[in-house]
Amino acid sequence: MDVILTKDVDKVGKAGEVVKVKPGYGRNYLLPRGLALVASRGNIAEHEHHRRSIAREQERIHAEYKTVAAKLEGVSVSIARKVGKEDKLFGSVGVRDIVEALETQKVTIDKRLVHLPEPIRSVGVYEVVVRFAADIEATIKVNVVGTK
Repeated sequence: MDVILTKDVDKVGKAGEVVKVKPGYGRNYLLPRGLALVASRGNIAEHEHHRRSIAREQERIHAEYKTVAAKLEGVSVSIARKVGKEDKLFGSVGVRDIVEALETQKVTIDKRLVHLPEPIRSVGVYEVVVRFAADIEATIKVNVVGTK
């Protein structure tokens, strides 16, 4: 299935490109989320007409991501959780907890941008990557503090 990407999609392509994807992926993921359009003759002609405005919009979003990434670089958040024996947490610290801690510092980001391989389950300092685009990412320090 050929589609025209309206936004950058990781491991698929950049906005404005015509790419070939599997029909299920295009029909069930890309099209409903507004990430792509079916590559029909009419859509391709209309897309050529709107290509410059899409490029400007992508440049604006890219610049915005760079400013937020620069603002986030070196940011440190502290999250307190109850601990048991051997500094193991009751529960865990996940992406949502990190995003909420960043919001207390007046930094608002989408939780889908935070890449945490697995939830944090013990006390310590961790480095978490916030990936805005393929070439823009920032690393924040998450300090998990135990309370008795």
